[in-house]
Amino acid sequence: MAGLSVRHRRTLALDSVDLDFGPGVHGLLGPNGAGKTSLIRVLATVAAPTDGRVELLGDDVRDHRRRAAVRRRLGYLPQEFGYYPGFTVREFVAYVAWLKEMPAADTPAAVERAVARVGLADRVDAKVKTLSGGMVRRVGIAQAIVNDPDVLLFDEPTAGLDPEQRVEFRELLRELGTSSTVIVSTHLVEDVAAACTEVTLIESGHVAYRGTPESLTALGEAAGGVGDNPIERGYTAALRTHRASPAPALAVEGTAR
Repeated sequence: MAGLSVRHRRTLALDSVDLDFGPGVHGLLGPNGAGKTSLIRVLATVAAPTDGRVELLGDDVRDHRRRAAVRRRLGYLPQEFGYYPGFTVREFVAYVAWLKEMPAADTPAAVERAVARVGLADRVDAKVKTLSGGMVRRVGIAQAIVNDPDVLLFDEPTAGLDPEQRVEFRELLRELGTSSTVIVSTHLVEDVAAACTEVTLIESGHVAYRGTPESLTALGEAAGGVGDNPIERGYTAALRTHRASPAPALAVEGTAR
């Protein structure tokens, strides 16, 4: 993407952002209201950019003629996702597979595989309305991965998951990142440290920092930010530096482009 800007009425959520994501797991960090969700929604093709160029899987997302083809190759879990509470887990994930125009012959096995990967194989025939909040979140992850997408977009995916489930999800992220481009928006710095190959820090609609989790950890060790561990201190140090001089990103390292 180049020069991406998103405006919500009088608020500029993203301001001329230039980013490029390749294969691997990419973490988006930033305070509430920084612009992370706006970025994810544009990449998911559910919101249009106000200005700039956005290409996804080789196609311009502003071209409505190509948007359907792009969506078939995407997986998306929004912060709040809609579902039919009377559907079983199997029915709901199969319905999303149908929306993505997956071949009917492939769908049953794909549904079983996706549900098993999120640890809900024993609840596949339970109605979604009977599940706990954490289980519903895992159903959301299953529907996002059912089509083995080339690009996966997660917005606060570990919200509602207990510590053990978060660890399992991080393992799944690392597995998915070996063959797909995975972008995870989160406010949990430890999730980024454990699962991501690259981290992008968004602040007030700008890229404040770009680098590897290791480089952000090193920044915390050197700069003495606030936090319980080095990567949290790196996060606060990067924010502090960007706020003092908000023009370019603080660092571009690793696989960032």
